Amino acid sequence: MNVGDKILIVMAAGSGSRMGSSTPKQFLDLGGKPILRRTIETFVSAVPEIRVITVLPREHISFWREYCLSSDFLCPQLLVAGGFTRFHSVRNALEKVPDGAVVAIHDGVRPLLSQELVRNMFSKMSTGKCRALIPVLPSVDTLKLLDKAKGDLGEDILKSSGEEIDRSRVYCAQTPQMFRSEDIKAAYSQAFDTSFTDDASVAARKGIPLSYCLGERYNFKLTSPEDLALARMIISSSRR
Repeated sequence: MNVGDKILIVMAAGSGSRMGSSTPKQFLDLGGKPILRRTIETFVSAVPEIRVITVLPREHISFWREYCLSSDFLCPQLLVAGGFTRFHSVRNALEKVPDGAVVAIHDGVRPLLSQELVRNMFSKMSTGKCRALIPVLPSVDTLKLLDKAKGDLGEDILKSSGEEIDRSRVYCAQTPQMFRSEDIKAAYSQAFDTSFTDDASVAARKGIPLSYCLGERYNFKLTSPEDLALARMIISSSRR
């Protein structure tokens, strides 16, 4: 990997228990292909020279390698075993990343992002004006702050805290989140903290300035059977 490389770290080390399947969700079928394959293909189609690091559960690395060979999915990938948490999984992958690169860290189960989003984000990073670039979407729902409380029968019930939220200032973060490799490696040298909810939060703790761009409605994370059903409808209707 040379200076100026574009590198994808695709995070696919989760078990996907909320999907309710014995098969990890990144390997489930989406329009005739595993979700993970569709995700990687979007990046490779958008940026053919991109280098791919795929983070997997250790026990599924051989499965994925065999799938790629048997299905002629010949995209070169460096396979890395995941860690105890997502934070540790990203850190494992970053050990394989050189300085002087732009790194995109993306959830393997966000397969519906467009090639245009990928290209536009790398283009913005290439200007040198961004040290970190995060795609976001404005909240479209009315938001409520609620507190749990015990009812007379002991069950948890919700009550309003009375606080108001200005929806116009609330945005939902997506991936890919892009960084200069030196910055994000330095950020992940910090000790793990449960307040780290994404790569941007790790970078912000290190003092790395964050820039933002508009994300995409279809770039949602597949976490439930309902998400998968919606993704299959989108794939079917768009003939992707």
